[in-house]
Amino acid sequence: MIPPSSAALSDSPSGGRHRKLKPLNRTVRRTLVAVVLTPVAGAVMAGQSAFAADQSAASRESVNRLDPAEQKLVDNLNARAQDKNIGTTFSGVVLDAESDRVIWGHDAKTALMPASNTKLATATGALTLLGPDHRFTTNVVYGDGTLTLVGGGDRTLTTADVAELAESAAAGLRSTGLDTVKVRIDDSLFPEPTLAEGWNSSYYDDQIAPVRSLVVDGKLVQDTAIDAGKVFAKQLAGQGIGVTGEVTRGQAASTDFPVAAHQSAELSVIVKQMLKTSNNDTAETLLRMTGLASGRKATYEGGTAAVRDVLTGWYGVSLANFEIHDGSGLSRANRISAQTVAEILDLTTDPRHSDILKSLTDGLPVAGEAGSTLGPEWGRFDTANSECAVGQVKAKTGTLTGAIALSGITQGKDGRWKVFSFIENNSTADSGAIKDSLDGLAATVNGCWA
Repeated sequence: MIPPSSAALSDSPSGGRHRKLKPLNRTVRRTLVAVVLTPVAGAVMAGQSAFAADQSAASRESVNRLDPAEQKLVDNLNARAQDKNIGTTFSGVVLDAESDRVIWGHDAKTALMPASNTKLATATGALTLLGPDHRFTTNVVYGDGTLTLVGGGDRTLTTADVAELAESAAAGLRSTGLDTVKVRIDDSLFPEPTLAEGWNSSYYDDQIAPVRSLVVDGKLVQDTAIDAGKVFAKQLAGQGIGVTGEVTRGQAASTDFPVAAHQSAELSVIVKQMLKTSNNDTAETLLRMTGLASGRKATYEGGTAAVRDVLTGWYGVSLANFEIHDGSGLSRANRISAQTVAEILDLTTDPRHSDILKSLTDGLPVAGEAGSTLGPEWGRFDTANSECAVGQVKAKTGTLTGAIALSGITQGKDGRWKVFSFIENNSTADSGAIKDSLDGLAATVNGCWA
């Protein structure tokens, strides 16, 4: 397989269009509350779909406006979307990025289980309300003989970071003549973890950890905060500070004195990493922090409400039948249509939103990119029909039992940028075969599988 080429994806689509006049400034983003606008009506489906029993006059008019290249694309998608591997429960759409015109669609407004395509909505909400340069801070404070490690929602905190915190804290203790201390953790920023609707307890310690505001090395353990406290205590001991008793949980006092702090990388970097590897834990942490940024509680309900408000209230994304209960897409109760996913991705092609959403585009895995969810280690874009799209397609994957999705952007052979979303549910085919078929549809949109 040839290595991914960045050249084909280096130039962003352009064009002054879309649903809002100007991006929010930072102050407005951080104070955004529920603003519900009438959802923008979806564009009329184009293409004489083999799936459609009939076709409206508006749709026929749209078909007449297809150029020869688009008509060939429509014909190919109509034929290839009937692949038995995809099954019959399928929502798909292709947009022209510059004009927002729908080129092709099949049940595009039918909301299905989107799996990890949910993360696109989560990332959009987080980047908009928190800002791409936002950093999460982990603090250490001292009071009454106790050092408290205070979680700030940094899912990327590492043992090396905690070691630096311990070194700074130890130096401060020694300067006051102290060489022993108690250790406590404060993870009160997030309410007690609960299962999101559509989850089950088997997810824990396998696909995700209970969502807490303090975690080290991304460990999938039941109590990531206490685990982090133990790591901190061990690092203190390595600095010659004795730790008495067990690590406990409690809130830091307002009178406690700050002794050390660590800031995460910028949110834009974290979002890129989350999307490349489809990290569930990071997505859930970002959802909680997005809820806080909107003035709500750091709960599933607060976070998902904030995401809805961002999508429809600011960007005007159609949320017909849109339903999410988490940030990662693990919930089997989530429902999003291909039309909505495509509209979210379409925002990233508008230069007026690039300062906020650029990391969403940058974080999309590239077909054939090792280390991402579209890498060769996952068997993606490696068939005779799809391997031509290696390096030419950027897309977010989604996989649950009974749900596989692929949504992204690509520059067609006609030189125009296209946004696509394909979501299938309930196919009885092997998951690898389903993914191969969706990769083939993406290659069709790119035009390399002509």
